[in-house]
Amino acid sequence: MNIDPIIEAVRQAAALCREVQHRSFSSMTKVNQQYSEPVTIADYGSQAIICRALQQYFPDDAVIAEEAGSQFLAMLNDEQHATVLQLLNTVLDVPVTTDHVVSWLDFGKGVEASRTWVIDPIDGTKGFIAMRHYAIAVGILEDGEPVGGLMAAPGYGDGVSGYDEDGALFYVRDGKAYREPLAGGEAEQIAPSQRTDPATLQIVQSFEREHTSKERMLRVFREAGLGEATITDMDSMEKYALIACGDADVLMRLSRLNSTRRHNIWDHAAGVALVQAAGGRATDLDGSPLRFNEGAIMPNDGMIVTSGGAFHDDLIAATQALLAEEAASS
Repeated sequence: MNIDPIIEAVRQAAALCREVQHRSFSSMTKVNQQYSEPVTIADYGSQAIICRALQQYFPDDAVIAEEAGSQFLAMLNDEQHATVLQLLNTVLDVPVTTDHVVSWLDFGKGVEASRTWVIDPIDGTKGFIAMRHYAIAVGILEDGEPVGGLMAAPGYGDGVSGYDEDGALFYVRDGKAYREPLAGGEAEQIAPSQRTDPATLQIVQSFEREHTSKERMLRVFREAGLGEATITDMDSMEKYALIACGDADVLMRLSRLNSTRRHNIWDHAAGVALVQAAGGRATDLDGSPLRFNEGAIMPNDGMIVTSGGAFHDDLIAATQALLAEEAASS
């Protein structure tokens, strides 16, 4: 399978997102109060670019994506519609109409196919708005298994924002994981770190507190012998890429106690595929596989993602001990 056209589409989507960041925030942000997560004009432009490429090069495939044509029509005002069309005209260098955008946003939805593309046009939208890290992610499922992924990380390498001209593109090709400059350049195969000393391990976790219980995870880290590890809060699926390329060692998703928040597959499919292709591990909290074959919502309780060291099993054991203790006291 030739993923080059989708790599180019992800690059174009990143260019659109950066252009939106360089504009005023008043035209950039649109929050729908029915949802807990913000949506920006860049979300729609990014997904439209990627789905346009899929429609051209993989017309028979299925798509699961975060945004929809009906939302684009209803949630944005006339000025924002015009801004999205202008951005797409510029990035794609073709005439674009509202009908085009709606068609692209909805491409592949509801289709039954052996291959499904899972798109998060901006993962970490709050980070995108706040000029922190964000990612543009495309996962590839075959018969429900994450076999491929592409991820643009515009803020990779600077640690501050997406204003820089650095950034990286990560992808899986022929079962191996690669990284190259976002602007284009030589690709290098990547692999997780070989660090084992707890004092040298790097843990990455969600920046937003509502996504996970940092207090519960800290208990798990200490119980698993990782109390000396460095913990960094970061937005977006870029955390998966950091593990895949050896910049980090552990990522965990353990929800707040009694939370009903579920995991959307577009937040994890590309990252899991990248980590696994690089040689790392990604499991549920009990060590079972992460499942992407039940639609947009994952049935898993959480995630433990690591570079593959023995501490992965230690984290599973510590998590199960915590869950058993909490169940006994409830």
